[in-house]
Amino acid sequence: LVCSRAMASKTPVGFIGLGNMGNPMAKNLVKHGYPVIAYDVFPEACKEFQDLGAQVTDSPADVAERADRIITMLPSSPNAIEVYTGANGILKKVKKGSLLIDSSTIDPAVSKELAKAVEKMGAVFMDAPVSGGVGAARAGNLTFMVGGVEQEFDAAKELLTCMGSNVVYCGEVGTGQAAKICNNMLLAISMIGTAEAMNLGIRLGLDPKLLAKILNMSSGRCWSSDTYNPVPGVMEGVPSANNYQGGFGTTLMAKDLGLAQISATNTKTPVPLGSQAHQIYRMMCAKGYALKDFSAVFQFLREEETL
Repeated sequence: LVCSRAMASKTPVGFIGLGNMGNPMAKNLVKHGYPVIAYDVFPEACKEFQDLGAQVTDSPADVAERADRIITMLPSSPNAIEVYTGANGILKKVKKGSLLIDSSTIDPAVSKELAKAVEKMGAVFMDAPVSGGVGAARAGNLTFMVGGVEQEFDAAKELLTCMGSNVVYCGEVGTGQAAKICNNMLLAISMIGTAEAMNLGIRLGLDPKLLAKILNMSSGRCWSSDTYNPVPGVMEGVPSANNYQGGFGTTLMAKDLGLAQISATNTKTPVPLGSQAHQIYRMMCAKGYALKDFSAVFQFLREEETL
């Protein structure tokens, strides 16, 4: 592995945000021999890391005081703004030359604002949102989409390859977020399309396994149909086989589609299907699907006869 290079400098790495994604990501850094300096707004999230020998701090500012490479993994734009620029934020104590990598999925415009504030302090900011979900975070094979100054990419890559198998440079700050948002908008649209097609076929009397097989050897094939089919009983090892538990939550998909809407508005880009997908996932959140995997749109369509 790239990470176990004898040359890799094992100076401490700060990690802020030990949630569903941050927890396994930080553990992979520990596995690769990096001393981790951790912070989470919920102290119980840090307990496990204390047992692993990580240092736990009281605020993002404390992390910045003790580490000059920091990864943040936070739920949304307001959390990221708070962690970087808040009263006890990273920027209160950040050291010159520090490398700050934000793996949250947030508005690209917010990433650019944060980068400006970080630059004023003489440090470097990169956005590096991820694709692959909790399973890939545990396995260490996430895809990172990285935006920032190209000269800093190798320094970021050294850390990110400990947590992911694909680390792709996308361009200036904000382009990592842009790539992630576009991918997830397409994913949402294709998942809804797959659910509609499967539901129609089932009502026309087709066996769902057979229909999936035909779609997957035909021009309608997509990741949602061949790797993550939304119909219970068609595939094993996916959320639809487990009452839509785990996977990528409907609330998170609704959030990412909201970011796509903001970006579409800012750039005057027409996204009629992206907008429709956003509404469908927001309706799902309102109807009790918030914590189910986003492939539960199949179940939602079967129940919403009025749609």
